[in-house]
Amino acid sequence: MGRLRVAAALVSSFLVLIGVAAAAVAPSGPPTSTGTGGAAASVETLATQAAIDALKRGGNAVDAAVTAAGVLGVAEPFSCGIGGGGFMVIHRASDGKVTTIDGRETAPAAMTPASFMWDNGKAPAFTTARYSGMSVGVPGTPATWGEALEKYGTFSLAQALAPGIALARNGFVVDQVFHDQIAANQQAFRDLPSSAALYLKPDSTALDVGTVFRNPDLASTYERIAHLGLKGFYRGAVADAIVNTVQTPPVTTTATPGWWHPGVMTMRDLHDYVAPERAPTHVSYHGADVYSMGPPSSGGSTVGEALNILEPYNLGALPRDQALHYYLEASRYAYADRNQYLADPDYVNVPLKGLLSKDYAATRRSLIKETAATSPVGWGDPWPYNGGGGSASVKVSTSEAEPGQTTHLSVVDRNGNAVSYTFTIEQIGGAGMVVPGFGFLLNNELTDFNFDSTGTANQVEGGKRPRSSMSPTIVLKDGKPFLVLGSPGGATIITTVLQMLVNRLDFGMTLPDALAAPRASQRNSSSTQAEPAFINTWGTTLGARGHTFSSTSEIGAATGIEFLGGGKVVAAAEPVRRGGGSALVESPSP
Repeated sequence: MGRLRVAAALVSSFLVLIGVAAAAVAPSGPPTSTGTGGAAASVETLATQAAIDALKRGGNAVDAAVTAAGVLGVAEPFSCGIGGGGFMVIHRASDGKVTTIDGRETAPAAMTPASFMWDNGKAPAFTTARYSGMSVGVPGTPATWGEALEKYGTFSLAQALAPGIALARNGFVVDQVFHDQIAANQQAFRDLPSSAALYLKPDSTALDVGTVFRNPDLASTYERIAHLGLKGFYRGAVADAIVNTVQTPPVTTTATPGWWHPGVMTMRDLHDYVAPERAPTHVSYHGADVYSMGPPSSGGSTVGEALNILEPYNLGALPRDQALHYYLEASRYAYADRNQYLADPDYVNVPLKGLLSKDYAATRRSLIKETAATSPVGWGDPWPYNGGGGSASVKVSTSEAEPGQTTHLSVVDRNGNAVSYTFTIEQIGGAGMVVPGFGFLLNNELTDFNFDSTGTANQVEGGKRPRSSMSPTIVLKDGKPFLVLGSPGGATIITTVLQMLVNRLDFGMTLPDALAAPRASQRNSSSTQAEPAFINTWGTTLGARGHTFSSTSEIGAATGIEFLGGGKVVAAAEPVRRGGGSALVESPSP
C-alpha cells in the first residue's frame, strides 16, 4: 500500500493535530530516498510521512516510530494495530545502548495445552482455529508504544497518536490492496455485524476501490488512550469489550458452522499484561555487530546462528550459486534448531547462549556438503556450549502455522537513534473480529503456538507468549548504527532478513538492491520456497546441487535504512512487493 494514498478531507482539524502544513493529497513516497537528517521506511506512504513529520517537529526515532505505527494501525488494519502485538529494537545514540521491547501477545491464564482440542480431543483445521475467540492473545501493541515513549521517547501518547486520530476521522481512499485484503476475509466479516459494518458494503461485499474509508470508532479509541494512557485500553470500556468479544464472538445467527469457538480471556488477563524490556540477541559478523529480537521470538537467534555458520565462508568471492547453496543450507540447519528449542523463555529453558555460540555453529557447519541435505535434518545439541544444564530430549516441534502477514517500520533520527519495529495481528485480518464500538481487529496470534500438539517447547500454556519469527534488526559498525531493517512474512521473516544481510554484507549490494533482490526461503523443508525470479535465475544450477523449489509470488515486504557516512542516509522500501513501499528522508539530496 505504499502507492499514493489520498487523504479525504485533510482539513484544519488535521493541521492542528499534526502541527504541520498538509495538503489534500498524502505526499507520494518513493521506494528509495537519500539525503541527510532522519529517515523512515514502511509499506505505507501516510505512515512514512507521519514519521518524517514527527522528526521535523523535534521528535526522536522512538517518537517517530510510535507515531507512524499509530497511522499504520489505521491505514494497514489487516496487518497490524492495537489489537495485536510485536517487537521493537531500539538503539540509543547517547550511550550506544541497544535494547528491545517485547510486545508479544500472551495466552489467557486459563489456557492449557489442550485448549484448541475441542474437536473430539483434536485440534481443528487452521482456519477454524483462527476464526475463534481462542486464537486471540492479550494485545501488546498499546503497551509497547507506552513503554517505548516513557523510557526512550520525548512525545506523549497524545502527541504520537494525533496523526492516527486525524486519519481515522478524516479518512483515506481505498486502494486495490486494501480492497483485496477485505475480500480475503469477506466470509468471516459477513459473520460479524461489527466487522461487516466497517469493511463491507450493504450487499456484503468488499468496499470498492476509490471509496473514502473512515473509522470514527478507532479515532475515539485512540483518543481514549491518548487521554487516559494505557489504562484507557487495558481497563474500563475497551478491555470489557475485548473480553466480551473473545468470550462470546458477536456473530450472526447464520454464521459459518464450526467457526467462532469462544475463548477464555478475562479482564484480569488484560490488567496483568506488561511489555517487558529484554536484552537483544547479538552476534558479530565480518566486523559488524548484529542485534535483533530474542525469545519469545526465534528471529534473532535463528538469523544469528545462520550468520555464525556462514561467517568462515568468503561468500562474496565464491561463485554465486555456491554461495547461495551455503545460505540455503545454513538456513536449513538453523531452522532445525529453531523448531526444537525456541519458545517463551519464561516457560522454557532456551539455550540461547549455545545457539549463538561460534563453536556450536562450527558443529552445524561441518554437516554442510556441496549438495543439499535432505530435510527434515535433525536438531543439534547446543547445551554443551550454553554452560550445560539442559537436554536436547524435548519433543520436537514439527508443525508450523500458515504464514502470517505483519508490517515492519524502520526509523532513524539525525542524532543516530534508531528503531526497527515489526508488529502484527498475524493473518491478514487477524481473527476477523472487530471489537464492537471500538473499531479495531483482534489478533489470531495464539495459532503461532503448536496448538495441535502437546509436549513441545512451543505448546499452549496460560500466560505464555507464542513463538514468533519476527526479526527486527539493527546492525552497528564501530559502535555506530549502520543498518536498520526488517520484514513481515510469517516464518519467512527470518530468511528474508538473513538474505538481505548476506546480500548487503557479503555480496556488496546497495541496500535498495539487497532488499529488492529475488528471495528464497529454506526452513528445514523438503523444498525451498522461492520467488519466480530466483527460480528462473538459480533453479537449474542449485537444482544440480540437489535443491528443489516451490514457487510463491512474493516473500516478505521489507524496509531498511543505511547510514552512509558524512551525515547521509539512504532509506529503502519494496519497489514492487505488497504493492510497493515508501521511504523518505528529512532532507532529500537534490
